[in-house]
Amino acid sequence: MAEPTLLAEAPETPPAQAKPKWYRRPWIVPLFVIVGLFVAARLPSYLSFDTGDSLVELQEAFPETHYLMLSGHILFGSIAIITCSMQVWPWLRRHHPKVHRISGRVYVFAGVVPSGLFALVVSIASVIGPAGKVGNVFLALLWFAVTFAGLVAARRRRFQEHRRWMIRSFALCTSIVVNRVWLVLFLVALIPFRDGYYGGDMDALIEDAAVASIWTSWIVNLMIAQWWLDRKPRRRAPATKVAVGA
Repeated sequence: MAEPTLLAEAPETPPAQAKPKWYRRPWIVPLFVIVGLFVAARLPSYLSFDTGDSLVELQEAFPETHYLMLSGHILFGSIAIITCSMQVWPWLRRHHPKVHRISGRVYVFAGVVPSGLFALVVSIASVIGPAGKVGNVFLALLWFAVTFAGLVAARRRRFQEHRRWMIRSFALCTSIVVNRVWLVLFLVALIPFRDGYYGGDMDALIEDAAVASIWTSWIVNLMIAQWWLDRKPRRRAPATKVAVGA
């Protein structure tokens, strides 16, 4: 008579973990709120065609032209920052890939290209000193470079590479928002030196704070993006071994 064989029950397949709902991404809602408020605060001043509404000091030699260049940059930049925020929304990318592709094309060709070209002109025409102009020109050129690297990767169906480049593009695009935060921080840090180092010259203090915020905003954003891309993924819990007796 054959010995009975003890058969181990097949381990249950763990249920697939459901992807987080769109509203469970803690950064999605704040991102769109901040972007929406930023656009709402700046865009109307450049749709009135009144140079007096400009939030940036204009060149005295050609204020109307400078204002028009700023208006183009802000208008297309608003399109860029809104569509770029849509690009990094995982739920939209996963559930509505067609919308993701269309918004991506809008971001590149109706956002980055015209806004970046206007940015180059505006940077050179800016009343800020050479260091600030160079910082803004570098930002515009890098924005072009990483965005088109991402576009080329997508066309070649290298989607992981595409994602990495577009995260960098997002970091550069949103640097304009955090620039305002850095500006306030640098102003607060430099105010104690107004009477000593700056000899009471508030304009010189503000210019130094502006230049520092220009460089810091996009460099720090790019560093954070690279840290995010290089971070190690969480390790999964090891599978439980099942002993089978005979």
